[in-house]
Amino acid sequence: MICIPEEPLDRFFARRWFMARIPKDELERLKRETDLAALVRSRGVELRKHGGSDLIGRCIFHDDHEPSLVVSPGKNLFHCLGCGAAGSVVDWVMKTEGVSFRHAVELLREGSSSLAASDSPRKRTTVRRLPCPVELEAPDAELLGQVVDYYHETLRGDAAGLAFLERRGLAHPEVVDRFSLGLANRTLGLRLPEKGRKAGAELRRRLQTLGVIRASGHEHLNGCLTIPVLDEAGRVGEVYGRRVSDHDGRPGHLYLPGPHRGVFNLAALRDSKEVILCEALLDALTFWVAGFPNVTSSFGTNGFTDEMLEAMNAYGTERVLIAYDRDESGDRAAAKLSERLAAEGITSYRVLFPRGMDANAYALKVTPADQSLAVLLRSAEYLVGPLPVVRAPLSEENARGVEGGSNGREGVSGSQGMAEGDRGRDQQREDAPAGSDQRSQDQGLTRTTEHGQRTTPIASPVQPPPRLEVPAEVKDNEVVISLGDRRWRIRGLQKNMSYEQLRVNVLLSRPGADAFHVDTFDLYSARQRALFVKQAATELGAKPEEVKGDLGRVLLKLEQLQDSQIREALKPKQETVTISPEERAEALALLEDPELLERIVSDLERCGVVGEQTNKLVGYLAAVSRKLTEPLAVLVQSSSAAGKSALMNAVLSLMPSEERVQYSAMTGQSLFYMGEADLKHKILAIAEEEGAERASYALKLLQSEGELTIA
Repeated sequence: MICIPEEPLDRFFARRWFMARIPKDELERLKRETDLAALVRSRGVELRKHGGSDLIGRCIFHDDHEPSLVVSPGKNLFHCLGCGAAGSVVDWVMKTEGVSFRHAVELLREGSSSLAASDSPRKRTTVRRLPCPVELEAPDAELLGQVVDYYHETLRGDAAGLAFLERRGLAHPEVVDRFSLGLANRTLGLRLPEKGRKAGAELRRRLQTLGVIRASGHEHLNGCLTIPVLDEAGRVGEVYGRRVSDHDGRPGHLYLPGPHRGVFNLAALRDSKEVILCEALLDALTFWVAGFPNVTSSFGTNGFTDEMLEAMNAYGTERVLIAYDRDESGDRAAAKLSERLAAEGITSYRVLFPRGMDANAYALKVTPADQSLAVLLRSAEYLVGPLPVVRAPLSEENARGVEGGSNGREGVSGSQGMAEGDRGRDQQREDAPAGSDQRSQDQGLTRTTEHGQRTTPIASPVQPPPRLEVPAEVKDNEVVISLGDRRWRIRGLQKNMSYEQLRVNVLLSRPGADAFHVDTFDLYSARQRALFVKQAATELGAKPEEVKGDLGRVLLKLEQLQDSQIREALKPKQETVTISPEERAEALALLEDPELLERIVSDLERCGVVGEQTNKLVGYLAAVSRKLTEPLAVLVQSSSAAGKSALMNAVLSLMPSEERVQYSAMTGQSLFYMGEADLKHKILAIAEEEGAERASYALKLLQSEGELTIA
């Protein structure tokens, strides 16, 4: 049974085929933000009030003598009471321009300037309204580069493509521009001149020769994330495509037809003697995003080309860490490739992912990716190839025998045979001289047992990727961080004395501009961060991914500052007191005075305490015992108003102020939360027994055990 839809077949199939590839929120945005009434008026239709809020005019889709075209601005819909034409702004553009559903969406994305006014609708247009991104006169290499540039710009505004990068852990603020990542989404053909025209036919023929367009007229890499591969001269030699949605039985990995050309991330070979070699370009991007820029990729398990090998030889590659997928084909290809590299004097190591996993899957599974991948690189297994030799110092006689020897790969000493395999992305230079020597000390590739047998070596330790330093201006009550042309001002950090939250006031602005966004929120809340990014990007007219990247750097910097202030607050507040030689001599004279006790009693009398000679001496000796490992404790008991406080204050007045801790009262938990050394060799004085009642248990433990602990 065949079901015939009520709407025209071209619209039916257009919707069924294309709507799944246009994000629903993007489509709704276009329908909501495009002024339908303005589009109708641009066709020469005079609209007037009709009913409450509707407009009415003469329909252009039939011979309309009486106004029958109703436009509802509130809903942004139209409906002709005469011929039945109806729909949204997309339907209006399809009918008036004579284009497909997808073409209409692209016209709306370009804006109303692409929709030129006309007196009557077209049945089928032959002139493209969208600008063509490629030039017919351009040479083949430039033409392919223009296609790559168009795909690159398409990805920037495509939610589905960016979401794919997010799911793959590749949402890095630099990776899209650095490697000119793009998205083929069927829109290139909508911008080419019609194939019925001479220019359109010739341009399609050339693009078909390059492999961009198939004989059917469809884009070869449609629905794919595109990654161009450049040759030595910087020209596009190959384009890899990875489908961003379900394959539906179609291949998930595509290349342009013909032989593979170019070397991915040629800077890796130029800047480092040690190279990570992946099976797929997506895996290579995974390493790069995780902080390992010395990475390149072959075109699949059997896609290591002669051009790649020539480049390795040209730049003096010494070691290759083969990071192919951990499956049967990957293991077999790695073993075969290692023999080929060994024939060129290049040492090979095998990066061993868990069985059945590749680099991207492993990085997503085991986080943080920079650390988990570093562990695998450190433990990569030696396959085949020359090893650096660590030689013992030669005697004078033996040294003469090797003078003038060759300096080939096999003769490289251990101190020179290791490549620097982990250089920070910020240190990577495009203009590094060819063959520049980036070597480091041998980390012990060869290991010898007590019987003199060499064990299987492992790869050298890889340093963790460099931590991005974020410069910050720290003031008394705010932190100012400048990232590019954006200024971040943070207040309230000093209130966050717990690692569980980071609630601050954040103001993002551009110096010299009026636009800014300010909010107070917890940086540890993913939802609040996302809301801030969205609103700030709107206010400043910035890209959300830029604001998101900045906010991540700000968060890490604030964590460092928060950790420092918490550690500083927990440090014991010890005041260092220094005395002059004269004061020291006077103190020693007092200690050696035979009448020391009489002098103490006399001094206490001058403080206003008369009598109580025994109590004064006991109190003084108890206070001095603070310097002992087992100090004394004193409890002064008497009737009310008998002078207990006067006696205690008099004794304390003779003690150094930095060694006295006085409280009117204490809670039951207060002693447990003091610093480890806050009471060490100090006097703890509490005014009244009632004030110490709640802390009596802790005080007893402190006297008997000398310390307090709490879980």
